[in-house]
Amino acid sequence: MRNVLKAVCISCGAAYEAGEHTYTCQHCGGVLEILYDYDYIKSVFTKETLADRDFTMWRYRELLPIEEGSELTPLRIGGSPLYRAERLGKILGLKKLYIKDDGLNPTSSLKDRASAIAVVRAKQAGMDTVACSSTGNAASSLAGNAAAMGLRSFIFVPERAPAGKLVQLLMFGANLVSVKGNYEDAFRLSAQAIEKWGWYNRNAAVNPYLSEGKKTVSLEIAEQLGAALSGSRLASGKPGPGFGKPEFRVPDYVAVSVGDGCTIAGLWKGFKDLYAIGFTNKLPRLISVQAAGCCPVNRAIKSGKPLEPMEENTIADSIAVGTPRNGEKAIRAIRESEGITVNVSDQEILASMRLLGSSGIFGEPAGATGLAGLRKAAEGGLIPEDALAVSVVTGNGLKDVAGAQKAAAELGQPISIPADMELLVEEFGRRNIRP
Repeated sequence: MRNVLKAVCISCGAAYEAGEHTYTCQHCGGVLEILYDYDYIKSVFTKETLADRDFTMWRYRELLPIEEGSELTPLRIGGSPLYRAERLGKILGLKKLYIKDDGLNPTSSLKDRASAIAVVRAKQAGMDTVACSSTGNAASSLAGNAAAMGLRSFIFVPERAPAGKLVQLLMFGANLVSVKGNYEDAFRLSAQAIEKWGWYNRNAAVNPYLSEGKKTVSLEIAEQLGAALSGSRLASGKPGPGFGKPEFRVPDYVAVSVGDGCTIAGLWKGFKDLYAIGFTNKLPRLISVQAAGCCPVNRAIKSGKPLEPMEENTIADSIAVGTPRNGEKAIRAIRESEGITVNVSDQEILASMRLLGSSGIFGEPAGATGLAGLRKAAEGGLIPEDALAVSVVTGNGLKDVAGAQKAAAELGQPISIPADMELLVEEFGRRNIRP
């Protein structure tokens, strides 16, 4: 990997060669970060380089920790749409609001970006089995990507994991272990099993390479914003061969839900990479949104104290992480970006799901949490109304049908009548529906 310099501990600064099995610091146990040779990358990767590439996450392969010529997952990951949300913006009091819908990835979540890196690197290392613990999305994304690459997968989930996500795992042929306990219990058992049997570790909170996949959502946001604001054909969200030299534009604010901390840390890394290679000349402010019932990262930032475990008390299962393994990296990203922390109630999350739905976007609870936080920050005067803001929807609503049903409960029941036109007219009148 000519583009990668080393892996460095964010706590003590110890440096390591970027090897397959270097996951955490051997001195202090801290989280590692992948450092790139930006001078080399600038010599081989330009905006012109992108002109004839398909719009997937591999579009930015020079900024990813994979070997040249690596076998890539055949699933089409990345290239999710970025929508201008004018009607939503009026409701939130934001004139320039965009929604990045990453629930349209192959297994319906942003986690596909990390899992793609995991299976590619597992193949590079000659390994045939990958494993992780997850509240659901990382699990299904790993199972799907492993299946596409002909690898075995072992998945450990807490017993509360939504049925929709478990069905995905089984359909992809994963070896599924439902752990009686919470996410921390599932994580601990997966770590023990990975060590015992030598599987490739897809746990993003431990494996520093995986947030490198997640950062590609930032690269896409900047490129799609540049296209939208310049009137380029790339604004459709599907650039590809023959679309010409792209432009990049960084938003003022990016809101995303936070659980283990890997996603927000990856977002920040992506924007910093673009800045380092000269594709952009500014960085955004991050908005870290957590559920009020499980907000250890935001609580640590507000209190100035070290991370402390919390109960996992929220409808948003994908971010119900009481002991975030990548919390320190998330905290550093939020602070470096002069970011904002917002906690939202489950009721605010459900309202945000309905709000997204009114614009044709179906987000699961955690996927809609970012918008709930953006709305709260805007209403609280923390964001200027003319700011360019992006909310990332991290997962599709079909991932958690039970959560969607709770959100839809306030929208009323469907009309149920015999096939009789007079009864239909009568029911319309009773419900004040204007045909």
